[in-house]
Amino acid sequence: MQRSTPCVAREIGIDFLDSSDAYGQGRNEELIARAVKDHRNDYVIASKFGNLRAADGSPTSGGRPEYVKACCEGSLKRLETDVIDLYYIHRVDPTVPVEDTVGAMSDLVQEGKIRHLGICEASATTIRRAHATHPLSSAQIEYSLWTRDVEAEILPLCEELGIGFVAYSPLGRGFLTGNIADTAALRPGDARRNMPRFQGDNLRRNLALVERLKAFAAADNSGAAGACLDFISGALHRADPGH
Repeated sequence: MQRSTPCVAREIGIDFLDSSDAYGQGRNEELIARAVKDHRNDYVIASKFGNLRAADGSPTSGGRPEYVKACCEGSLKRLETDVIDLYYIHRVDPTVPVEDTVGAMSDLVQEGKIRHLGICEASATTIRRAHATHPLSSAQIEYSLWTRDVEAEILPLCEELGIGFVAYSPLGRGFLTGNIADTAALRPGDARRNMPRFQGDNLRRNLALVERLKAFAAADNSGAAGACLDFISGALHRADPGH
């Protein structure tokens, strides 16, 4: 009988499950609910709201207080849980003051529906404003060997304010593993097919960089993926040596 990834993860000590109402239009949350059934208290479950698509397919966001609360109710239902351990703003709505969005999330904390607040893909200024409204527990932003923007302002700010940092796509959306040489190998509909880093001259230059990464990793007796994760782990520990 095939076992789910969350079940295997629990057995080896991995208990953090990170979802969003945008992942599979909520189906990922439903999958998690089935996977953790009868073991809910063994996991820390995170979810997110506000990452939307307009009718033409372009990215947009939602952060109005009533929308935040409706999204939370939807996620609680799909996750089949009474409380979400960590609830993120997935994308900041530029048309709504972040204080209003976070204020609604703070209400949800008071109501016992979420435990901790987080924010994704936000600027240092926005993170500071959000944290002043209600303390944030986590900031989740892309960070890898080829996306290091957070080192200038975000990581120092998180250290200053005591906010945890979650690096997403630490393997460069799989590219830095060295296992992607041609986007033709990606399934139809894979979003990476439309990303500039995976196209034309950018792809060729990036493949050359990955070859250098693989050579470095081989000299260190580790794989490319392991070298990437070691870099992230080391960088975050240097940013916050007390944890």
